[in-house]
Amino acid sequence: MIRIAADSTCDLSKELLGKYNISIVPLHIVLEDKEYLDGLDIIPEEIYDWSDKNNTTPKTSAVGFDNAENAIKPIIDTNDEMIIFTISEKMSTTANVFRMAAEEMEVEDRVSVIDSANLSTGIGLLVIEAAIMAAEGRAREEIVDYIETLKPRVRSSFVVDTLTYLHRGGRCSSVAALAGGMLKLHPKIVVENGAMLATKKYRGKIDSVILDYAKDMEEDLKQAKKDRVFITHSGCNQETIDSVKEYLESLEQFNEILITRAGGVISSHCGPGTLGVLYIM
Repeated sequence: MIRIAADSTCDLSKELLGKYNISIVPLHIVLEDKEYLDGLDIIPEEIYDWSDKNNTTPKTSAVGFDNAENAIKPIIDTNDEMIIFTISEKMSTTANVFRMAAEEMEVEDRVSVIDSANLSTGIGLLVIEAAIMAAEGRAREEIVDYIETLKPRVRSSFVVDTLTYLHRGGRCSSVAALAGGMLKLHPKIVVENGAMLATKKYRGKIDSVILDYAKDMEEDLKQAKKDRVFITHSGCNQETIDSVKEYLESLEQFNEILITRAGGVISSHCGPGTLGVLYIM
């Protein structure tokens, strides 16, 4: 059997994790001298409250070595194999932690660690594809090879309501954050080659900006892989989420439109009111 695992930044819902038999290994979120496990003992709202109160963002750190070993342990006394997905190596050392753990446990010949070169449900899209293939009985090498062909086809982007959190995390200058607030600018952040880049800037109220952002991708969306598309957000108005879903439904392109809430690590960097539409070309 091939077991599928991912780190907590994949932002898949509990329902999807259960449906596809995917296990999750949490990254760490550090608030001053307290450390929390992403998705287990802290929620995004608590992070927002702490961040606003302290005028800073939490530190986040890779999966712990012990947690990586615990994730791999179930295959030790079996003939099972494992494929583990991680956030982009340009953003975290998590992939290397898993590789070292597999080597330490002498199962590196049965464990494949995939650097997704992505984040959030950009990872989740790949994880689900692998889980489906594993359930079909495909070989680990075949799954890994296919996933590598999909990686450059993943389209991950999002628009942020406020530049404050990106500024606090060192990803945006104070001048840009101030100007963005005054002018109500909302940048589109795109993941390319495993890194985040700011591209188009939208102006106006975030609810209308989010729908404009989705509609701007229409040409690509109509050519996307039909299986599924994600709407992933860090705490948006339900009406805004519904409007994006209705728009995607109107395209009659996707078999599934999946809505997920971003976890603590992703939310701590982008702040509330962020929404992304993520799919595979």
